Amino acid sequence: MLSHKDLARCQSLIYQQMRPTPAYAWPLLCEALGCEVWVKHENHTPIGAFKVRGGLVYMDEMARSGSNAELVTATRGNHGQSIPFAARFSGHHVHVFVPLGNSAEKNAAMRAWGAQLHEEGQDFDVAREAAARFAAENDAHAVPSFHEHLVRGVSTYALELFDDVADLETVYVPIGMGSGAVSVCLVRDLLGLRTEVVGVVSDQADAMALSLEAGRPVETNSAHTFADGMATRVPNPDALAILQKSLARIVRVSDAEIADAMRLLYRCTHNIAEGAGAAATAALTRELQQGHVLPGTRAAVVLSGGNIDLPVFADVLSGNTPQV
Repeated sequence: MLSHKDLARCQSLIYQQMRPTPAYAWPLLCEALGCEVWVKHENHTPIGAFKVRGGLVYMDEMARSGSNAELVTATRGNHGQSIPFAARFSGHHVHVFVPLGNSAEKNAAMRAWGAQLHEEGQDFDVAREAAARFAAENDAHAVPSFHEHLVRGVSTYALELFDDVADLETVYVPIGMGSGAVSVCLVRDLLGLRTEVVGVVSDQADAMALSLEAGRPVETNSAHTFADGMATRVPNPDALAILQKSLARIVRVSDAEIADAMRLLYRCTHNIAEGAGAAATAALTRELQQGHVLPGTRAAVVLSGGNIDLPVFADVLSGNTPQV
């Protein structure tokens, strides 16, 4: 699925639109956690999230195919920014389906990049089904949330991280549909490293954790977490197959732990993390407290995005856990 040649081509394409994102070991954060922790700042991309990388590669493949079909996808916001952002260079019209009550500021950003927004359903998976119907009825191209081209693009952040920080013992990665975690696993294996990759899910949206434990896809009935980037009920079977072989373990974190991690990241680094973006830090904190990770460990957390509505972030900074 991934080769050095693939990565080099994706880097060449992506770096025409953005620079590599930094990884910093913030001293206050290291002191607070009691270990050497590196933050991979995927909140520092043109759309404020790692998804832009996959969107650029996917749309490049579309342009190479010569297709001028309208595009349709579903999202909670970051994937839905990446596709219209990249489609600006190909001229494709993009329809994006989001659930009712989706982040107002993510919706505004998607429209600003040129997407035509459709609000339908109570959660991501219902919106995803609506997008699929729209694509079939309108002879449009359905852009999935997990795909080989998306993974190849996203893998460039993992390569940057491993190139920048040697001898990482553990990397914590949030899981929504799985492209971020899969990319870290694939690049780790490609480079022949022994770094453990730990997946992170919300305890209110733990379909991937249940699926890994069962060894087969397991759907949940709800995904009630304010960490919308992880709010999925239906796991992708292709992502599951890779993560089943490659993850060291998976950690469930609560919304309260995520909110604590958002405050910690802001206090120690002055970076804004959305819920999913802080989940990796929440998981590392939990594992340190429970003794699963030893003090002094050299670990990395992926701050996957910083796109959160101002009222929600203000609520978090006030010491609250947002309710869904």
